[in-house]
Order: sequence, then structure tokens, then C-alpha cells
Amino acid sequence: MVKKSKGLGDSIEKITKATGIKAAVDKVAEVFDFDCGCAERKEILNRIFPYKVECLTEQEYNYLKEFNFNINILDSNHKNKLLAIYNRVFNKKRKMTNCVSCWREIIGDLQKIYNEYE
Repeated sequence: MVKKSKGLGDSIEKITKATGIKAAVDKVAEVFDFDCGCAERKEILNRIFPYKVECLTEQEYNYLKEFNFNINILDSNHKNKLLAIYNRVFNKKRKMTNCVSCWREIIGDLQKIYNEYE
């Protein structure tokens, strides 16, 4: 049974196993007695690029609908709520920021998820 990938690291591992690259790297690491770092790299990539996205709750959906993805009304209350929704849905740990392009990205990602319900 093939396990579903949690993120990019798992996908890369599957590709390197299928192509024989992992076996070759493991053999070289064994011969020269060193750790190739594959396991650590896999976990880092899974953490940075996870595939898991959670569904919006009804309350989050209604909040986003009312917010209407209007960056012009973005105040600290909206930022706190949007960041909490974003971090939960995307399994991230982003911190509060005043960076306008960061907020455009966060709001854009939330809008993509929201649009899946429409």
C-alpha cells in the first residue's frame, strides 16, 4: 500500500525510490559511513510545503463572506482573524505583519479556498 504524501518531501522520496536514486545514495552513504541527510530534508520540505489543507468552518466561511476579501478595510481586528483562519486552514505558523504584499498573499490564498465553496 502506497502512503499518501504529507508534503513535497514525501513526493520527492517516492520519486527517488522509484528511479533508484535513493538506493544509490543509501549505498554510497553506507560505504563512506555518512548520513546523506535525506530524512531531515524530507521533513523540512514537508513542513515548508505541506499538502494538507483544512476545510473552512461555517463561522470562518461566514466571516470571509462578510469580509469580502477587501484589503482596503484591513485593520488589526481583521488581520488577527484572517491570520488565525489562514494558519489553521493551511497548517502554518505565520506571524503578524504589516507587509502589504504578505497580506495580499494571505488574502489571495484564503479567497482560493473560499471560492471552492461557491
